[in-house]
Amino acid sequence: MNGVNAVGVLYGLEAINAHNGWAISVVGISVVFTGLVTLVVLLSQLHKLVALYDDPGKIKKIFAAKSESAAKSDPPKKVLVLTEAQKQVCRQYNLLAQNMDDVISLPKLLRMAEICGLQAPHANITLLIKSGILCADEQGYFRWDEDIFIRTIS
Repeated sequence: MNGVNAVGVLYGLEAINAHNGWAISVVGISVVFTGLVTLVVLLSQLHKLVALYDDPGKIKKIFAAKSESAAKSDPPKKVLVLTEAQKQVCRQYNLLAQNMDDVISLPKLLRMAEICGLQAPHANITLLIKSGILCADEQGYFRWDEDIFIRTIS
């Protein structure tokens, strides 16, 4: 009868094959193994959390050190040396920026550049940002730095 009784019910390995039992068992083993690995990693790092709980001053020291290193790592901006074609692109974007408000929205600037038919607007705006001509503010907008623009173009 090969694993089937008189009524037609499957038993043994034939039942496992017929009802995706192998796939279910592989998924189950994977879930258990992943859970155990995660538990081991968490337990291996538990001593660090306990040390921070014992001495909360360490947390303040960590964040203070990061903020001090960030403040020290701001070097003075260097003026990029641009080619004549790049200087012309900067002049074109200066005209676009003059038509916008004091704050510049990058999507709006991109749209205006595409409407005007300027070549490679994404790459050119990246050039303006890297050169420091477009400076980011806290609200997610950009400002046109006229001093850096003049130094870069001249």
